[in-house]
Amino acid sequence: MSFDTEQLCEKLADHASELDRSGKWPSRQLEWCAQAGVFRWFVPTEFGGEGWHEQQLLNGYLQLSQSCLSTTFILTQWHAACRRIVGSSNVELKRELLPKLARGELFATVGISHLTTSRQHVGQPVLSATEQADGSFLLNGFSPWVTGAAHAELIVVGATFEDGRQLLAAITTQRTGVVAHPGAELVALSSSCTDKIELQEVRVERSELIAGPILNVMQTNSGGGAGGLQTSTLAVGLAIRAVAFLRAEATQRTELLPVAEKMGSDCQLLLLALRDLTGGGDAMTAGELRQQANSLVLRSTQAALQAAKGAGFMAAHPTGRWAREALFFLVWSCPQAVAQANLCELAQLN
Repeated sequence: MSFDTEQLCEKLADHASELDRSGKWPSRQLEWCAQAGVFRWFVPTEFGGEGWHEQQLLNGYLQLSQSCLSTTFILTQWHAACRRIVGSSNVELKRELLPKLARGELFATVGISHLTTSRQHVGQPVLSATEQADGSFLLNGFSPWVTGAAHAELIVVGATFEDGRQLLAAITTQRTGVVAHPGAELVALSSSCTDKIELQEVRVERSELIAGPILNVMQTNSGGGAGGLQTSTLAVGLAIRAVAFLRAEATQRTELLPVAEKMGSDCQLLLLALRDLTGGGDAMTAGELRQQANSLVLRSTQAALQAAKGAGFMAAHPTGRWAREALFFLVWSCPQAVAQANLCELAQLN
């Protein structure tokens, strides 16, 4: 069975509340994504994908995030792994992995946050690499905040050598020394099963390297494109969904119309900026967009909750879920400057 993106979004939306309440890994939802050909969007045509350009991916993420943020967030982590593999100079690795990724046969995720956060500045790397006499590498330590850690067949991990060089590797999870934790209970998006993985004397062959060993490995091998805008895209998508609810309510309650119109206008302005940045423009910085997207998704989801009145505070009502999901954007891959700007706005310091 196969279906198009619109049908996929309907199915995801119909089961979003159920997924939120259960906190279970969305295996059905990911299978629906495979049936709709979503995984092919991200893989170049020479490896069996459709090779969508960045504006197409933006539109796809906006549609999906309005339907089920949990599934869409998980997809961004799969995409991040895929993007690193696509950008690798390891042709054999690409030939082996990318066709399987395109068909949705291989769930991949990333364990690289420790290379881009404050953990990279600690005295001892949380995940270290040592080179062996035969040219292979041993990884020891852990990677925090790995989405779908216990469900992934493949994890793109980053590790640091004693001399400061780093590597990225694609490792299968069913090997000795890889211990994936089942998933932390979160305020929202618990079904993403985000948790740490531990690596104890995990052997990595050179054939599994994506990039490195090199200094600042994360500044290379991006796979191209505007991957850093994904989180802002999801925030805008959720805000659009909340505003759509406000508009629907406003047809019966005219006092909501000015609120819905103003927030709808704010969504459109951010959407224009997002499209501009995705296309390489400079209407605003990525940080400015993230800060404004964070603000809007918080305000719009809380407005939708208030418009729903008491019904919105019931566990099964979507507006309560959206308000909780909006909190995610305050903490996930949120640059310090953006976090400070959001704090100043909350304190009305501006």
